Amino acid sequence: MPPNTRSLVIGNWPDIWTPRCARNMVANMTRQIIAIGGGGFLEEPDNPTLDLYVLQQAAKPHPSVCFLPTGSAAPDSAVVAFYSACSRYNCKPSHLSLFRRTPDLSALLLSQDVIYVGGGNSKSMLAVWREWGIPELLLTAWNSGVVLAGVCGGALCWFEQGVTDSFAHGMTVLPALGLIPGSCCPHYDGEADRRPAYHGFVQRGEIQAGFAIDIGAAIHFVGEEIHAVVASRPQAKAYRVKPTDDGDVHEEALQVRYLRNLPTEEGAG
Repeated sequence: MPPNTRSLVIGNWPDIWTPRCARNMVANMTRQIIAIGGGGFLEEPDNPTLDLYVLQQAAKPHPSVCFLPTGSAAPDSAVVAFYSACSRYNCKPSHLSLFRRTPDLSALLLSQDVIYVGGGNSKSMLAVWREWGIPELLLTAWNSGVVLAGVCGGALCWFEQGVTDSFAHGMTVLPALGLIPGSCCPHYDGEADRRPAYHGFVQRGEIQAGFAIDIGAAIHFVGEEIHAVVASRPQAKAYRVKPTDDGDVHEEALQVRYLRNLPTEEGAG
């Protein structure tokens, strides 16, 4: 049986596991990707629901999780935030910096239960990854059952294309890894020009149809299909965005399951 959420958290935290989730976890949950529009331990340090949801999908009581902060050039602050968050969970954390002495990448990444990618400059992240052969290792990990997850740039990277603000002049279409068909626009409600930029790219045929994800929302894929859309904030949403036959853009809100907020460890009874 899959682990109960309590087994993943240190302290007396409320449970967010559901019978439906448990039934689905028993089923074939091999190739999983969780694309988070924004939030997680870097943006919502007192709201761990998305982090816990990611860890749950490993279906182990003490999963190993590796953080890849390549997009932000592995700043100490992001790494400290990751280990601080993981200190509250029953998991085995590690991180990979490609800007210092680099370990055996295959041994590190393919031994994980979860690989979690941070945000930052997505174009630079993908370029560095290609130099080190990371895309091939991530594909192998995905096919081996390692849960792939990420926030912002760590969300769009799994798709064929993404909308990025890596360039100073504004939003741009960026080719990505292509594990999930279509495109992704994270931080959809986080910046005023995200929605019009994505709609414009789709309308002009500059980007494929795809998914837009608000801060605090995540789309969970099993294989290439949507398994669930979850959120750490009541108003957070995700959308399917595609062109219409008359040259417009259609935006369809996806059904979201709100994961109720959990208290901080200090506030636990």
